[in-house]
Amino acid sequence: MLTWKEVINFSVKGNPTPDKRVEKSEADWKAQLTPEQFRITRLKGTERPHSGALCSIHESGKYSCVCCDTPLFDSTIKFESGTGWPSFTQPIKENAIKYERDTAFGMVRVEVMCNTCDAHLGHVFPDGPEPSGLRYCINSESMQLETE
Repeated sequence: MLTWKEVINFSVKGNPTPDKRVEKSEADWKAQLTPEQFRITRLKGTERPHSGALCSIHESGKYSCVCCDTPLFDSTIKFESGTGWPSFTQPIKENAIKYERDTAFGMVRVEVMCNTCDAHLGHVFPDGPEPSGLRYCINSESMQLETE
């Protein structure tokens, strides 16, 4: 189970090696994604709180990257954070997520991205429920739910 200390370590010292890499041109991403998906995943955008389709869904399944289909989160670790974005306590695998220090907008946060294709997903915070204490705050537009 990942801890906040490990997340910070990845953001400072380097990320785990992904199982594979997917790289495409900007034109290829634009052709594949909706304009909103492109804005969020490729341009590091954010959807409005409580606007994402996956925010209030609680079906069993796996949440995968909308860009490359890499499994990111399992529905069993999703929780209601009250923030307006889907929230999770852990990634499905340690190397599924890439972490980078984000100082945009006068804040210091940890950005989370798909480690396979570098799609922007959202941010992780140390204010989640036990046992990990982590809250991965993820844009709905950056994921797709594959139900079981």
